[in-house]
Amino acid sequence: MVSDPSSDTAESLRAFISRQRTLLSLEREAEIERTSLLLTNCTPRLLEQKGLALGSLGVVSAGIGLGGKTLVELERPAAFHSSQLFPPHTFSRPGDIARVEENVSLALPKKQAGKTKKAQNADTDAKTSRSAEGVVYKVTDTRIVIALDPPDSGDTDVEFPERCRVVKLANSITYDRMEKALDRLEKTVLPSSRKPNDKTDYQLTPLIRVLLGMSPPSKPTYTDDITFYDPSLNASQKRAVKFALAAKEVACIHGPPGTGKTHTLIEVIRQLTSTQVEAGIQNPTRVLVCGASNLSVDNILERLLALPAPDKGKGDPLKVTRIGHPARVMANEGVLESTLEVKASRSDQAALAKDVKAEIDAALDVLAGKGKGKGSKKPRGLERKKMWEDVRALRKEYRQREGGVVKAVLGESQIVLATCHTAGSRQLQNHTFDVVIIDEATQAMEVVCWVPIFKAKKLILAGDPMQLPPTILSLDKRRKNGRAKETKPARPKKPEKRPILRPPRTLETTLFDRLEKMYGPGIKRLLNIQYRMHAQICEFPSKTLYASKLKSHESVSSHLLQDLPSTSAFIASEDDDTVREVLRTPVIFFDTAGCEYFERLEGDGDEGSRCNENEATVVKAWAERLAGAGLHPSQIAIITPYQAQVTLLTSLLRPIYGPGLEIGTVDGMQGREKDAVIISLVRSNEKREVGFLKEKRRLNVAMTRAKRHLCVVGDSSTVQHGGGYLQKWLAWLEANADVRFAEV
Repeated sequence: MVSDPSSDTAESLRAFISRQRTLLSLEREAEIERTSLLLTNCTPRLLEQKGLALGSLGVVSAGIGLGGKTLVELERPAAFHSSQLFPPHTFSRPGDIARVEENVSLALPKKQAGKTKKAQNADTDAKTSRSAEGVVYKVTDTRIVIALDPPDSGDTDVEFPERCRVVKLANSITYDRMEKALDRLEKTVLPSSRKPNDKTDYQLTPLIRVLLGMSPPSKPTYTDDITFYDPSLNASQKRAVKFALAAKEVACIHGPPGTGKTHTLIEVIRQLTSTQVEAGIQNPTRVLVCGASNLSVDNILERLLALPAPDKGKGDPLKVTRIGHPARVMANEGVLESTLEVKASRSDQAALAKDVKAEIDAALDVLAGKGKGKGSKKPRGLERKKMWEDVRALRKEYRQREGGVVKAVLGESQIVLATCHTAGSRQLQNHTFDVVIIDEATQAMEVVCWVPIFKAKKLILAGDPMQLPPTILSLDKRRKNGRAKETKPARPKKPEKRPILRPPRTLETTLFDRLEKMYGPGIKRLLNIQYRMHAQICEFPSKTLYASKLKSHESVSSHLLQDLPSTSAFIASEDDDTVREVLRTPVIFFDTAGCEYFERLEGDGDEGSRCNENEATVVKAWAERLAGAGLHPSQIAIITPYQAQVTLLTSLLRPIYGPGLEIGTVDGMQGREKDAVIISLVRSNEKREVGFLKEKRRLNVAMTRAKRHLCVVGDSSTVQHGGGYLQKWLAWLEANADVRFAEV
C-alpha cells in the first residue's frame, strides 16, 4: 500500500480537509434549516410571498426527458387565477430542487399534533402518492417544468391532483457531490484513509500536489511563436494568455471589471484547441470549461459559437457540447443546438431510444387516463400494476440506450462546458480532459472547484477577488448573531518562503484567494485595461482596490451620456447648463444628510430587509430626468443592497418604464453593465449603522457597473461611520463628484 506523506505534510492535509468538511456541513445545515423553517413555520401564503412556492397550478403535460426523467409542465389555470403570469418567485435557476405536491389552502399550515398515529400514517401515505421531488428544468413567465426522477418501485409520481403547488427545497445534490470530492481528495493524498478493498485508481497528479502545497508550481514553459487569433487583445491580455498556456499545473487570470476576462479566456481556449487541430495531432487537447453559474458558462458558449469558421484546409470547426440546464437555453438558438440533450436527440444512434421513449409516453398517457378513444379511464388493480412494471422495464432500456448516445456525443466533443457541480454528473463520470478552465472562480467555493479538477491535468482559474465572494449562508447567519468578523479577500505582499497549506476560516476563502496567498502574485496575471467605465468612475476602485493599476482605455475614458445618439434631441432643445447637469457629469452624489430620510425595516428580525421611501423618491426623480434626456430604460440600471428597496423601487418605476429598466440587488448585477447606474444606499439612521454596506467588494461591484454615468443617493452622515473604506469613498465623492443635496 502507498504510504502517506511526511507527518507534518499529512497533518496539514488532514487539518485542511477536515476544516473544509466541517464548514461544508455547517453550510448544508444552514440551507436545510432555512428551507425547513420556512416550510414548517410559514403559511402557504407567506411562502408564496417569499417566492418559495407557486400555488394553485395545473398540470399541462407529462413526458420523458433526458435520463428517463418525467418532465411535468405546470401553469396557472384561468379557472384559479385572473392572470396566468407567475408572481415574483425564486425558481429562477434550472437545477433548483423542488417538490410538486397537492395544493393546500392559504391558511396556517396543518398541524400533526392531536392526530392519531393511524391518521398521521394516512397523511404520509397520501403525501407520498400525490407528491414528488425533482429539479427545475425550465421556467418561463407562465409555465414551469419540473424534471422528476423515475421511481424505482411502486406507482408513478405523475398522477397529481387537479390543483398542485411547487415548493422550493434545499439542494442536497450539490452538497453530496462536494462531499464526494472531499472524500476523493482525502483518499488521493492520504492513502491510509482508503478502505482495504478499495480498488479505485487514485492519481496524485502534479496539479493536486501544487494546489495543496505539497510541491511548488513548475517553471512555466513559454513559446515565442504564438500567433494570436484575436488581433484586438491588449498587452496585459496577451501576457495572461501566454502565462496560461505556459503554466504546467495552474494559472490564475485576475480580471477586474470591464477588462475583457471572457475575451481573454476565449483566446486561451482557441490556442489550446485550434493549434492542435491545425498541427494534425490525432488526439487534440480536450478542454472542460466550467463556471460558478449557468450564466458564466452560457456566456462563454455564446462567444465560442460566434467565432468564425476556420478556412478550408485549416481544421474542422470546434466541437462544443454544453452539459446541464443552460440558463438561457430559449434565448439563443445556438446555445440550444449545442446542449447535450439536443445533440443526443439528433445523433444517428438516437432513433431506437426515441422509439422506447414513445412507448413510455404512450403508457404514461394511458395510466393518466389520457389514452386514445372516448371515455378513456385509468387502469386499475392488476392491469395498472402490470403497466407500471412495463414502464419501469422500458425506462431501464431507455437509460441504457440513451447512455450509449450520450457517450458517443461527448466522446467526439473537444470542448465540454458545464457548471462546476454539474461536472460531477453521471454523463461525465468516465471522461478526462487535458485542461479545466473555471470562470468566476472567485464566486465559487473551493470545494465545488475540486469536482472538475479531478478530471484534468492542468487548471486555469479566472476571476476577481475584489468582487463578490461566494454566498455563504452559515457565515451570514453567524454575522447576524454577532459571532463572525468580516472576511477580507487575500492581498498578499510576499509569498510564503515555502508553500504552507492553512485550513480556511470560512468558505468565502476561494481557491483563487488561497493560491495567491500561498504562492504570491506570481501565480496570476492581471488584466489592467478596462473598456467599460469613464475614467472618473474608474478612478476610486483603481486606487483603493487595484493598486492604481487599472487604467481606462482611450475609447471609454471620456465617453459621456451626451455621446449617445438618443440624447441629441434633448441637447438641441435645452440650454448648456441643463445639458451639463444631466448628460455631461460622470459622477453625481445626492447627499440626504440632514434630511431625516430614515430607513424602514420590512419583515421580522433577521428575515427582514430595509427600504427608504424618501430616498426612493430621489432615485425615481433622477431616473425620470435621465429618461427625459433621451435615455432608453434599457440603458439605465438601479442598484441597491436591499431586496425591500428593490421591491419599493419596482412598484414606483416598473409601471412607467416596463421591464426594460433593470432594478436589482448588487448580487444580481455582477457581470452586467449599463450606460447609467443609480445606486440607492438605503441606510440612514440615528445609530449610524450601515450593515453589510461596509463590504467593500459589494460596493465595488455596484459602482463599476456604470459606463458613462454613476449617480449615488445616500446619507453621508450615516454611511461615513461604516469603516475606513466608506470614509475614503465619501471623501472621494466630496472632492470629485457633483455633490447635490437631495430634497423631495
